[in-house]
Amino acid sequence: MKFSEAIESRRTFGIISHPDAGKTTLTEKLLLFGGAIQTAGAVKNNKIKKSATSDFMEIEKQRGISVATSVMAFGYQGKQINILDTPGHKDFAEDTFRTLTAVDSVILVIDCANGVEEQTERLMEVCRMRNTPVIIFVNKMDRDGKEAFDLLDELESKLNIKVRPLTWPIGMGDRFQGVYNIYQKSLNLFSANKTKIAQDVVSIGDLADQHLNQVIGDDPAIELREEIDMIEGVYDAFDREHYLAGQVAPVFFGSAVNNFGVKELLDTFCLISPSPRPRESDTRKVDPSDERFSGFVFKIHANLDPKHRDRIAFLRIVSGRFERNKFYHHVRLNKDMKFANPTSFMAQDKSVIDDAYPGDVIGLYDTGSFKIGDTLTTGEKMQFKGIPSFSPEIFQELENLDPLKSKQLEKGIRQLIDEGVAQLFIQQPGNRKIVGTVGQLQFEVINHRLIHEYGANCRFVPRSYYKACWITSKNDQQLSMFQKAKSNFLALDKDENLVFLAQTPFLLQMAEQDYPDLTFHHTSAFKLEF
Repeated sequence: MKFSEAIESRRTFGIISHPDAGKTTLTEKLLLFGGAIQTAGAVKNNKIKKSATSDFMEIEKQRGISVATSVMAFGYQGKQINILDTPGHKDFAEDTFRTLTAVDSVILVIDCANGVEEQTERLMEVCRMRNTPVIIFVNKMDRDGKEAFDLLDELESKLNIKVRPLTWPIGMGDRFQGVYNIYQKSLNLFSANKTKIAQDVVSIGDLADQHLNQVIGDDPAIELREEIDMIEGVYDAFDREHYLAGQVAPVFFGSAVNNFGVKELLDTFCLISPSPRPRESDTRKVDPSDERFSGFVFKIHANLDPKHRDRIAFLRIVSGRFERNKFYHHVRLNKDMKFANPTSFMAQDKSVIDDAYPGDVIGLYDTGSFKIGDTLTTGEKMQFKGIPSFSPEIFQELENLDPLKSKQLEKGIRQLIDEGVAQLFIQQPGNRKIVGTVGQLQFEVINHRLIHEYGANCRFVPRSYYKACWITSKNDQQLSMFQKAKSNFLALDKDENLVFLAQTPFLLQMAEQDYPDLTFHHTSAFKLEF
């Protein structure tokens, strides 16, 4: 395959939503239609009977939520589809935000009953900041919810983006019979099937066809024709360029769990979604067609396979062709590295690849060389921009309950911190470990994984800190005075940078006033600067 053809065939996107909108279920059904899996596990009432394909961590299977980004690849209609399924829970928002730096477009899943929720708005703000093309899938139309036109109004007002329906539901709840594909002017009625692709399909190409009345009934047929006329009169014709610029969001309706509307979504996505896009670095804009290789690490995951204590860095390829066993330059460490077993993913299933192209996400086995945001190149010194860093909001001390397992605890917490889900601060005396996160649920996940993946018996104890601030200064004398005065509230992060753990906003404000030559950084992002 030619280099240019390989790039054009790639479609890399993220699936985002508020928790329990059906995001993971939709991911599975896309894999089902893509032939990547033959049977889907049904997700009901937040309890997983068969755990979903993209939920591979034990705690995800127990609780029925996604807490880590999964990467899945499959071929469909001549396209290489790369799906990044993200956590919906707000406690894991930073993992989702980082993942959005690695995709070229997004599918946003909305629950038709709940409409636009708080987390949906936050995720959409990140997409709007980068002008990421967004497709909206209104899910759970097999349940009673808000009227379709009311949902469209709510999407426009709350998400601050124009919308254009490309499919339309036939009924809702008990009356839901399928969707009409406005974009391709066709009607496919599938029988509800939660685990496989339905074979009995009724295809109607023209809404005026009286066969429509026979299939769905007179009243639903009349209602559908009237609503489609209204859509064509109210909404502008779909413009792909406006979608690619992030100015308009195509809207699809369906029921992921019943396979309604999923094929229409996938088929249209392949037609309109963007191929790999350029990325900004600190030196230049990098185009995918540039034959010089470059890529960046946006996620690190330890113990992807619990049987093997492996650690994998997820690398998004930005430009050039990646080749197995070829040397590439690790910019931050200023050293060359080669990779014998680069992998592609189907959730936790991995396969070794010989090469990969812009848009692809590959896994690199890592012995501790990578951090989130690291750049690989063929030698050029540059750093890709826009990978966010977060300031912790909740602090708890990690206590070891089994002194004989101290090494396991030390290794476990260091590896999990490298994944970017939390920050680690070491306080002296006593080598006390303070962990900071943006959500309470992260402590449960870390605790669960330390116990079950590393055999380290431990617990978290809340600590009352307001904010962690990284300290830098060119005034060594003032810095030394600060360290003596605030010794009980100082710590080192995992990279041994000095951090001030402020107890209250007032005490932080006083410290900034009393030590004007010190800079108080509210995130660790300053460390990424050259």
